[in-house]
Order: sequence, then C-alpha cells, then structure tokens
Amino acid sequence: MTQTPMALALAGLSFMITVIWGSPLIRILRYFHIGETIRVEGPERHFSKLGTPTMGGVMIILPVALVTLLLNAASIVGPTLVLGKSVILPLGILLLFAVLGGLDDWEGLRGRRRGEGMRARTKISFQVLFALVASFGLRYVLDVPEMFIPGVKGEFPLGIWYIPIAAFIIVAASNAVNLTDGLDGLAGLISATAFAVYGGIALLQGQTFIARFCFTLVGAVFGFLWFNVHPAELFMGDTGSLALGATLGVVALMTGQWLLLPIVAIIPVSETLSVIVQVAVFKITGGKRVFKMTPLHHHFELSGWSETQIVQRFWLIGLLAGMVGVALALV
Repeated sequence: MTQTPMALALAGLSFMITVIWGSPLIRILRYFHIGETIRVEGPERHFSKLGTPTMGGVMIILPVALVTLLLNAASIVGPTLVLGKSVILPLGILLLFAVLGGLDDWEGLRGRRRGEGMRARTKISFQVLFALVASFGLRYVLDVPEMFIPGVKGEFPLGIWYIPIAAFIIVAASNAVNLTDGLDGLAGLISATAFAVYGGIALLQGQTFIARFCFTLVGAVFGFLWFNVHPAELFMGDTGSLALGATLGVVALMTGQWLLLPIVAIIPVSETLSVIVQVAVFKITGGKRVFKMTPLHHHFELSGWSETQIVQRFWLIGLLAGMVGVALALV
C-alpha cells in the first residue's frame, strides 16, 4: 500500500493539467466549428445542445499520455525489462481507439456521412482488429492472469479461448461506454468510477504501474468533467468514449478480474442490453417496444426525469456496484 499516495497524487496532477488546458481547447474547437450534431429522433430537450464542441476526448487522452510517458520513460526505454512496460499496451489501446473515435467524429461532422459518422461495419472491423492485437499482447507478451473467480483461490486458465474472450470484452466495453455517452457528465462519471475501482484492485494485487495508469485516467476524466457537467461546455464524442471503454476492458483483463466488469460497469452494460432488447423485441413483434427510447437513459428522460437526476442516480448505482466489485475481488 506504500504506492497508494503516489497513485492518488497522479490523479491530482492529471486533473490539474486537464483543467488548465481545457479552456484553450474549447476555444480552438469553437473556432473551427467542431460542434455536436443531434439525432432528429432524439429527445427534443437535446436540440439546445446543437453546436456544443465535441471531440473533447482529446482533453483526456493527451494529459494521460503525457503523464504516463514521463512517469515511465526510464522503464520504457531503459536497458532492463520492468513492469513499467506493461503500461504501453493500455496506453496504446487508449490512443488507437481515440484515433478511431476521432475519425468517426470527424466523418460525422465534416465527412461524406455528415450527421451519421463512420459506417458501423468499418468501425467494428477496426475495433476487432485492435482488440485482437491487444489480446495477443496480454496473453503472450505480458502474460497477465487469465481469469480470477471470486471466492476461488488461484488463476483459472482459459487456454486458446482467452484470445476471443479478451477481444470480445475490449470491443464490448468500448461500445458500451459509447452508448452511455448521451447525457452531460454521465459517461465521464461512470468511467472514472470504474477506473478507480480497477486501480484499487491493481493496488491490492501489487500491480503498481497499472494502478498509477488507472488513477491518472481518473484525474483526467475528472478534469474533463469540470467542463462536461450540466450544462456541458464540451462533449467527449467517440474520441473519448470509444477509447475509455476499450481501455477499461484492457485494464480489467490485466488484473484478471474481468468477471467483475459487468458489475463494476453495470450502467454501460444496462445501456447496451436496453438497445439489444429493444431491437430484438421490435423485430420479433413487428414494431412493439419495451422502452420509450434507447439507450436506457433516454427512456428515463422521456419518463420525466431531468438530465441531472438521471446522471446522479445512474452514478450512485455505478458507485455502489463498484464497491460490490471491490468486495468480490477481496473474497
């Protein structure tokens, strides 16, 4: 636990860096008219957000990359192999998915598919490719624990099944956080809480470098939330949501406690399941719906909840679920 103060200090450092450069970034995005487009079929209250700067995930990604690379510079380029090299993989996934999300955002803003973004088939293909590369790196380069089961001592081997399972977790987590990103502050609060949980689990396991990386992310996301709380001055866009989700999946896999991810990330999982259920029922019944609108947060919007109520209540559920996740990791 001697590394705990350092990990928490990094959260404070990344928070300050993010807040300091946040306002200049917003001015730059406004200058280039990089503003949000709103779905026509979405709730009417969202029309007021039209034009709000997006691609704000850059505000999170760059401070995390800067702090992580500076902190681990000696171990990354040094002559000896140490645990610091393990941060290259989650950092690489963070950057790759941020670039993919940025291209998707840009395509939706200025590209041929304005208002829609990158084709779903193209986006998912790149996500799967990046996830497969990460999965091979996790198993054959970093040799991470394949799976821990709460209440069962020792690691549970998965053999050849690890690669497809790990790839699925990364892609699923990326898209789940992306679906959660629909209300001011929601995706940021949920993501920060989940990273704090896995940062704590990493500390308990003695994975110092992963813990530091997680808390660096927590601080940066909090810095982003400084500008993203309702009414938001900035949206993270796919640049942030795809990257945060994929990185969360990688971090969960690195701790071996990925079975806890559906609990820790209960809100993104619920958002995703609501979409799956809605589409399935609609197709099976020929037009009937379970929810007023999906993802799930839109259902509650149309049920009369305010945006602030939804975000705070969802975050409270996520926070409690994170506590349960930590408790299960200690069993």
